[in-house]
Amino acid sequence: MSDDTLTRYRQSIDNIDAALVFLLAERFKVTQAVGRYKAESGLPPADPGREDRQIARLRELAKTADLDPEFSEKFLRFIIDEVIRHHEQLRDEK
Repeated sequence: MSDDTLTRYRQSIDNIDAALVFLLAERFKVTQAVGRYKAESGLPPADPGREDRQIARLRELAKTADLDPEFSEKFLRFIIDEVIRHHEQLRDEK
């Protein structure tokens, strides 16, 4: 016996997951370009001030969206750390 309601919820979740993957891919394409620019320009891979501002901004957005700000910060921190790792690799390749 199937549960049509559960199936519809899961289809929506699958669609959202797909959108998240594509959005992350686009974000990382842009941050890779930023990393190349920083490496070519001799700029540091990390920008702690920008990171702090982004985290504060995302925490506020999370509150507005009724999403746990702690979760949103952890999620963004994970992304930022990965971006910095990529930027360091690009810097080291130069």
